[in-house]
Amino acid sequence: MIQVFLGHSGGHDTDGNELPRLVYVSREKRPGFQHHKKAGAMNALIRVSAVLTNAPFMLNLDCDHYVNNSKAIREAMCFLMDPQIGRKVCYVQFPQRFDGIDKHDRYANRNTVFFDINMKGLDGIQGPVYVGTGCVFRRQALYGYNPPKGPKRPKMVSCDCCPCFGRRKKLKYSQGGSNEQAADGGLGDDDKELLMSQMNFEKRFGQSAAFVTSTLMEEGGVPPSSSPAALLKEAIHVISCGYEDKTEWGSELGWIYGSITEDILTGFKMHCRGWRSIYCMPRRPAFKGSAPINLSDRLNQVLRWALGSVEIFFSRHSPVWYGYKDGHLKWLERFAYVNTTIYPFTSLPLLAYCTLPAVCLLTGKFIMPTISTFASLFFIALFISIFATGILELRWSGVSIEEWWRNEQFWVIGGVSAHLFAVIQGLLKVLAGIDTNFTVTSKATDDEDEFGELYAFKWTTLLIPPTTLLIINLVGVVAGISDAINNGYQSWGPLFGKLFFSFWVIVHLYPFLKGLMGRQNRTPTIVVIWSVLLASIFSLLWVRIDPFVMKAKGPDVGQCGINC
Repeated sequence: MIQVFLGHSGGHDTDGNELPRLVYVSREKRPGFQHHKKAGAMNALIRVSAVLTNAPFMLNLDCDHYVNNSKAIREAMCFLMDPQIGRKVCYVQFPQRFDGIDKHDRYANRNTVFFDINMKGLDGIQGPVYVGTGCVFRRQALYGYNPPKGPKRPKMVSCDCCPCFGRRKKLKYSQGGSNEQAADGGLGDDDKELLMSQMNFEKRFGQSAAFVTSTLMEEGGVPPSSSPAALLKEAIHVISCGYEDKTEWGSELGWIYGSITEDILTGFKMHCRGWRSIYCMPRRPAFKGSAPINLSDRLNQVLRWALGSVEIFFSRHSPVWYGYKDGHLKWLERFAYVNTTIYPFTSLPLLAYCTLPAVCLLTGKFIMPTISTFASLFFIALFISIFATGILELRWSGVSIEEWWRNEQFWVIGGVSAHLFAVIQGLLKVLAGIDTNFTVTSKATDDEDEFGELYAFKWTTLLIPPTTLLIINLVGVVAGISDAINNGYQSWGPLFGKLFFSFWVIVHLYPFLKGLMGRQNRTPTIVVIWSVLLASIFSLLWVRIDPFVMKAKGPDVGQCGINC
């Protein structure tokens, strides 16, 4: 269904200016056809807008986001229309900002470290990754075209006086030379004819002459001879279910299919073609949205992101091996994309690190082995370098210590729960073909309290691993202190080192513990049952291992026999 609210003869504002066109689109869906969820809807919208208006730039926002800064679009246009670098910019990404988050941001909904440190750092390489919303696109980049090529750098011509240095050779460009073709976006008349002769546009874009024609109009607009009725008929055709069959939509064009995080995949393909992106951070937030303030919904959101990253890692578009052919992707940018796909796998060593302190307390061993003086100096230098790097990042980005600490805490919480489940589900999908259902994150609340959802408890299996780790470490702390009391003063020294690591795990999981307590600081029944069950299991293991009781040894009959 396509409903035109404001068209060519639409309404006017108080100053007599014509209002922008407003069109509502609902794409066709039928059983037996792949709809590709959000990515499929965005691709359908690209084609409809190309036929009806064909604007050269597009703004992408989630349904729960709104424009908070009226000048944000103008700032994006300053980058996209810049005479020097604008032609090579595929999109301008804005940071995500949210309303309705509690003062202390218990579950790190703001993602401050990612949006204010990581994304700003990527802006100095080849550009930030695409995060799915708050982004202004260049339409030509979504059509799979490569960025325009500028004039080649003049070669150095050696002078007569010294063979090691030279002077720049002056270049003269003809009126129809490559310089003007680059200024025109790299698609001159000759290039377009060459593309027409070498490529079957219907196979690439689909069987719509009106849409194929619009893809070659870099400055946008629709042919003046087209009638509104014909354009509407063509718009209905390009969003039909079977239009994308046997085309390159979703593989090379538009939003890329194959992952529930189609945003990362789409931006990665653009950067592989040689495009660059821009990170724009106006002082007044450009767009604002709603964040999942509930613990379970937040973990489910993190699970969806992590699962999408795992899917990309195991796909043919993995940054580890994709995009080497043309060499347009810079190495540091590739490392950044590799990090966006492998970070869920850090849940495996993180789970071990959160379990080892409790094991050390229960068995009497220590997590740190005895090392030499040189090795200790090496570890101290490594620790100081990491600490100094963190301080420099915080000073450079303006992120506060509290926000950084909230991100660290939730990184541990999400790592031992959502990231771990994402790795397991990703491996099941790759090895056994078991697919998972996509669930939309709940972000609305009907509670009269402003932060009513913050205290609401919703049981999910994602809560089991952090709960288990909390119980293990709490049991380990009680067991370690009890053993130190029984064994005397000399056992307190080694105990402090063990308690430090265990308390470090508990402090990181503290926001998760508060989330389990609910509104009235009362633990729900299901959590009590799981806690008692897990505590009983570890108590039985404790009795079975019994590491601190001296084992009685019988007489040594090896030398003197039974008569000793």
